[in-house]
Amino acid sequence: METESLNRKNSSRKSSIVNGNGDASTKLTNGDGGDGGDGGGGEVTLKAKMSLLNGCTVIVGSIIGSGIFVSPTGVLMYTGSVNLALIVWVISGLFSMVGAYCYAELGTMITKSGADYAYIMETFGPFMAFIRLWIECMIVRPCSQAIVALTFSTYVLKPFFPECAPPEDSARLLAVCCILVLTLINCWDVKWATAVQDIFTYAKLLALFIIIATGMYQLYLGNVQYFTFENTDTKVTSLALSFYSGLFAYNGWNYLNFIIEELKDPVKNLPRAIAISCTLVTVVYVMANVSFYTILSPDEVLGSSAVAVTYAERAFGMLAWTIPVFVALSTFGAVNGILLTSSRLFYAGANEGQMPEILTMIQIQRFTPTPAVLAMALLSMLYLTVSDIFALINYVGFATWLSIGVAVLCLPWLRWAQPNLPRPIRVPMVFPIVYLIATMFVTVVPMYASPVETGYGILMILSSIPVYLVFIAWKNKPIWFQKCMVSLTHLLQKLLMVLGKQKKPAQV
Repeated sequence: METESLNRKNSSRKSSIVNGNGDASTKLTNGDGGDGGDGGGGEVTLKAKMSLLNGCTVIVGSIIGSGIFVSPTGVLMYTGSVNLALIVWVISGLFSMVGAYCYAELGTMITKSGADYAYIMETFGPFMAFIRLWIECMIVRPCSQAIVALTFSTYVLKPFFPECAPPEDSARLLAVCCILVLTLINCWDVKWATAVQDIFTYAKLLALFIIIATGMYQLYLGNVQYFTFENTDTKVTSLALSFYSGLFAYNGWNYLNFIIEELKDPVKNLPRAIAISCTLVTVVYVMANVSFYTILSPDEVLGSSAVAVTYAERAFGMLAWTIPVFVALSTFGAVNGILLTSSRLFYAGANEGQMPEILTMIQIQRFTPTPAVLAMALLSMLYLTVSDIFALINYVGFATWLSIGVAVLCLPWLRWAQPNLPRPIRVPMVFPIVYLIATMFVTVVPMYASPVETGYGILMILSSIPVYLVFIAWKNKPIWFQKCMVSLTHLLQKLLMVLGKQKKPAQV
């Protein structure tokens, strides 16, 4: 991960990538006086153009993806009863809200790009930051994309297999096609990618609105027979695993912190956006689950590989095909959103010399982050070799909440180590303490309850150590090794036709 250009100390460079919700607050440019440039090949910088409403749409658009359509089965599987499942959904929303509030202090105190990666870098140094980067880039992002793509394929195929689950190989193949199509779009034109994100965000909201509206009508008719605590699983281990599925659906509440430099008046708008968005998503998620259980029994939910399809078949009759179409569109857009947002994290890591510089480079004709998109696509397709969605959720859950817990730990640590740092937002200390205790619960307990999945998660995390030692900590590498790395970077640059976003030399 050392090339000649990385050795030139590129820490002053800034990215200008379209955000993951399709709001083109900044644009990819080639440094030749485009948006954000100085007209003379100067440094490209981020501009604060995002309003409070934009911030809310980023959070809402990042959170609502496939989780609400796949996680109800996982939550109910481990809770056993409908009422406890609904409680888990509410607590998961509150848990995410507390974490997001802690991130509000960190985001206004440490304003670097990269969110929790930057917070850990400032607090605990490069080694811990690299582990966080590794978890996000090698596990969380591609694994989440694989889950969403599998959900997409399941909902597309379910109408053709109404009496049974779609064949695993067919679902995986269609998921691969989904990823490849969106990879082509993201590599071809950023405007195409953002248009896809806008259109499919509306689809997911419309699908949820239809489900909630019909569910409220069923409540009005008095269909509440399934709302009981019968068959509740009281084991602590099962409860912890239920939170993995619940929290997976809320994943994305921290994405606004990745683009905080583009938010107007972040001291005021960041906590407001967090409060509005997390409250809205929690209400929508709980009401959607309530709607499912007004018609479907717990056994029907547990036996369904596509809960919204089963619900639509019972609620809409001949129009049942509409819901799987909307859900497929929603998950298709969610895959696109992950591809759009991932390049920013790659960029932040490469600025610190902890990722290959090729991943920050831009395609010189299309001005798209082609290497980062291709890397995400390849890793996601690798995770598609595992067809069990709930096993993938456990991988993501363990890695995500362990690393986010470390990021929240930065808050009390910095209060003690650097009390004089400017803190425009000061969170009551009870919030990070409660969050850290809850994080320990949802990471430690599943080690006993689900040792295989958490074991794989731990191995993937530990694999970061030799990578860090060889490629980052080892400074005096042999000349032949450095030449090989530079040659490989140059070869990939030529094949992909990409260039780094650097300042042009001054005119003389």
